[in-house]
Amino acid sequence: SVNISILIVAVVIFLLVIHHNFLSLSDFLRRELSDPSPLGLQPIDFIPAAPQRLTDEGNDKEISVVIAASDERLGGAIAAMNSIYQHTTSNVVFHIVTLNDTVDHLRMWLRSTPLKNMRYQILDFDPRVLEGKVQVDPQKADTLKPLTFARFYLPSLVPHAEKVIYVDDDVIVQDDIVELYNTPLKPGHAAAFSDDCDSTSSKVAVRGAGNQYNYIGFLDYKKETIRKLAMKANTCSFNPGVFVANLTEWKLQNITKQLEKWMALNVVEELYSKTLAGSITTPPLLIVFYKQHSSIDPMWNVRHLGSSAGKRYSPQFVKAAKLLHWNGHFKPWGRTASYAEVWEKWYVPDPTGKFNLIRRHSEAYEAK
Repeated sequence: SVNISILIVAVVIFLLVIHHNFLSLSDFLRRELSDPSPLGLQPIDFIPAAPQRLTDEGNDKEISVVIAASDERLGGAIAAMNSIYQHTTSNVVFHIVTLNDTVDHLRMWLRSTPLKNMRYQILDFDPRVLEGKVQVDPQKADTLKPLTFARFYLPSLVPHAEKVIYVDDDVIVQDDIVELYNTPLKPGHAAAFSDDCDSTSSKVAVRGAGNQYNYIGFLDYKKETIRKLAMKANTCSFNPGVFVANLTEWKLQNITKQLEKWMALNVVEELYSKTLAGSITTPPLLIVFYKQHSSIDPMWNVRHLGSSAGKRYSPQFVKAAKLLHWNGHFKPWGRTASYAEVWEKWYVPDPTGKFNLIRRHSEAYEAK
């Protein structure tokens, strides 16, 4: 009887172990199936461990920053990330979206000082996700920049984050990014942008590019589909080059699908204004977030630095800005750009020399 009792106990223990392992396997499979990687958003690099300076200070709150990095503008992304990294003690993780042929170049650059301790993840963006959603002029096919649409897919890029910051590659940050991250979003709002009627942007008049401060500058109000939306043409637009997103709300409202809907409709109906040639990223965002977004501090997106070669702001104002944005034709890595000396402080030379060569070609072109 003793042997039978021991045998029964052994069988029970064996069954409990199998049950536990089965539950663990089910949980693992459930996690894997509930978080699929969609076409074109494949992680190809791991995130290094947090630097010792962060773990020592106990500042382990993870702040996700998404930035796109195209090969011809890679130096811009590097300078932007360096400026963010050097101005914070927070646990910032960069999610860098790029194309497959840029990965090796990017990885080599990131491993150079002072970027080697930065936490990052590289994501390969497949342009096929845009098929049927972007109208491409065969004569201007090379002007399509797939990475400009990466911001539409934030929940897929950073699936486990509740909140993220998106920044363009032509920015320099001069304060702790945690302040921008802590921007309060109103209930029901999936994102916070900088409105184009704020005091900083209204200091600059952008010539030859239509009205960049209002919806009518981006959308064709002659089209019935636009008129039916009942969006006032004089509504202040916003700049999508820097924003904070609540991804929980983004997913609840299916923002990505909404954006894709308006992209596809434009292919058929040409809903965007013709006055802003090449601006095909902003209009869907303006429609989807019409009167449904919060605002960031204007000093966290002081922009139009690239709208001309002339200096539009005083040195004192530029120094006080928390984030400088060279949106426009004149990028800070070009010879004729405004405030290029500010950008240079955060630029890390390309170890391959490739971007340095691109800069020289750009400067020679601008000098003509």
